[in-house]
Amino acid sequence: MQDDAETHSYEYTVITFWKQIVAEYTGLNFVQIGELNFLQYLEWRKDAYIRKLEQTEPGREYLDNAWRMEQTAPDRASLRQKLKRG
Repeated sequence: MQDDAETHSYEYTVITFWKQIVAEYTGLNFVQIGELNFLQYLEWRKDAYIRKLEQTEPGREYLDNAWRMEQTAPDRASLRQKLKRG
């Protein structure tokens, strides 16, 4: 996501960004979102953000890189395949 403060001369901060993407994702209004259990809100916030990133090529690239960096076990099949070619 591009930060508007970096590309414009103004320095306004959007404080409802997360509520807005949760609202778009769930169809709830801000009052309903404010009444959610905090863990439910965080779960929907994560899901909404992932869904938003999936809609663009740079977003999908970001998700691919994030997923790759979370992996702790090696992908042995891919390593074997790569070593056979080299």
